[in-house]
Amino acid sequence: MPAFPHHLVFACALLLLPGAASTNAGPTGSVEGHVKIVSPKEVELADGTPSQMSAENHVDYPLVILSRDQHKEVAQVTADANGNYRTVLPPGDYVLDVQNRRRHHIRATPQPFTITANQTVRVDMVIDTGVR
Repeated sequence: MPAFPHHLVFACALLLLPGAASTNAGPTGSVEGHVKIVSPKEVELADGTPSQMSAENHVDYPLVILSRDQHKEVAQVTADANGNYRTVLPPGDYVLDVQNRRRHHIRATPQPFTITANQTVRVDMVIDTGVR
């Protein structure tokens, strides 16, 4: 048997796999919110003027979505330049936290939330950098 039909069958199978996965996907919901980064002490620039938090700061504090018992990481998400984030999840109970919060000595309260199919839940996060 020529090699061409085997390659054709393999290529067709690869094209069908993504479609099969998407039809088996269950309903989803989403979580969105705003991340506010605060510092107990305003930092001054070399010329004495107060600095402003920049959009890049949000990238430095990625969020993690954990299972309700906080033992399994489900997803990671980073806020945009305005501090807003959004992600899609299957229905269930979760906890929003800051990635590596304890290791970097960041103060933030983990936020429990529940995703319901076809619904959006809002969960905001305040991150205290502890910079003094």
